[in-house]
Amino acid sequence: MENERDAYDPLVEHDEAYFDPERPRSFDATLLEAPAGVLQARRAHVLSREDSVTDAVRAMQKEHRGVVVITEDGTDATPVIGIFTERDVLFRIIDGGRNPATLPLEQVMTSEPDCLGEDGTVADVLRMMSVGGFRHVPLVDEQRRPVGVVSVRDVVDLLVEAFPTEIVGRGAERQSERDGG
Repeated sequence: MENERDAYDPLVEHDEAYFDPERPRSFDATLLEAPAGVLQARRAHVLSREDSVTDAVRAMQKEHRGVVVITEDGTDATPVIGIFTERDVLFRIIDGGRNPATLPLEQVMTSEPDCLGEDGTVADVLRMMSVGGFRHVPLVDEQRRPVGVVSVRDVVDLLVEAFPTEIVGRGAERQSERDGG
């Protein structure tokens, strides 16, 4: 997936003119058709349906992630059968007054989650997140085995990279205005 990101460079055609403050700005729609791999999805942290909620929470904390992917045997060699996120902790565990130490993921995971094939695009990821209300989209191979997970943060990072002046530069300008500059 990293090679795809290296291959896509939103600045290639623009060079220095891209940063010209007088240049009219427009959204580069080719970004939407870029492969989902440009989002630098991280490798999926995989657990089995028998693992406990505590196992999942510890894995998410250790890796600073908000998601684990569930497969039958807890490896990336078998198809995705579920997903468990930090939102599940809030709404299915804490809000339900359940004990995470003894609760298997199978009882609280989202079964058969929507996944995106490796041939998906950035537009596909955005559509799934928007329509489905997802913060994480598992990427899978042809056999539905996990290859990565795209998060909202990955999308934000790509947009900031593609439009640095428009996004990061605006923040600096606004901070300067607030500081009296």
